[in-house]
Amino acid sequence: EVQLVESGGGEVQAGESLRLSCVISGYPSDNYAIGWFRQAPGKEREGISAISFVDGRTYYRSSVEGRFAISRDNAKNTVYLQMNSLKPEDTAVYYCRVSGTDYWGQGTQVTVSS
Repeated sequence: EVQLVESGGGEVQAGESLRLSCVISGYPSDNYAIGWFRQAPGKEREGISAISFVDGRTYYRSSVEGRFAISRDNAKNTVYLQMNSLKPEDTAVYYCRVSGTDYWGQGTQVTVSS
């Protein structure tokens, strides 16, 4: 069974940082990428970052580039999203997904107050 489990969300003040984790288990291949998505209330889910477990290539949405950093630990099957200089507009439920599949985590809430 494929499982993705996010953690690390919480409530912070604007300008502070959080690090999200996504632990992947049961995926039957070493050739995959993980994407981070978020969904704010009343808005569509949007992709914000991704990383390949094969070559480490990364992607960032323009609204988070320079503030967020994605990384991976192959040995732990874990992807991290370091989020710095958080803004109130970053408030959302954050999800990870195996790219190109319907394997999603349950989400973790991030709330940034001004």
